[in-house]
Amino acid sequence: MVNQPPLSLLGAGKGDLRTQFAALCYRVRRGKVQILVITSRRSKRWIVPKGWPMEGKTPAAAAAQEAWEEAGVRGQVDETALGVYTYGKTTVVGGELPCVVMLYPVLVKSLAKKFPESGQRRRKWVSRKKAAKKVAEEDLARLILNFDPRSTRKHS
Repeated sequence: MVNQPPLSLLGAGKGDLRTQFAALCYRVRRGKVQILVITSRRSKRWIVPKGWPMEGKTPAAAAAQEAWEEAGVRGQVDETALGVYTYGKTTVVGGELPCVVMLYPVLVKSLAKKFPESGQRRRKWVSRKKAAKKVAEEDLARLILNFDPRSTRKHS
């Protein structure tokens, strides 16, 4: 993992924190790394696919499943997290749920036209720099900027 900054619990107690797993979906085109960003369903802000732990799945496998459901991505997920970031998930009742998110790189092999949330989200390929500017979370932006698939270990 790259230099991991201290986490913010967003004012929550340790027991109030929730864990999620996210996918940093990427491809390399003409030597340049591109990141796939998607819109959130409610606020339409730019994010990466992420979700809750899944029974019987590793964190990396859960991240890959979210990449499929939210972005139509089929690819190779690395079992080693790039790092973690925190954010406040807005709940239906208007509160904020503090979440710590483990980010896993997913090398995109194909993008489906139809996938579970295809009618609810937009997706866009952008450079690392643009992706970092689009996402709201500073720690996620830093992880995106520092991501270099050529320096991470080989995908299994």
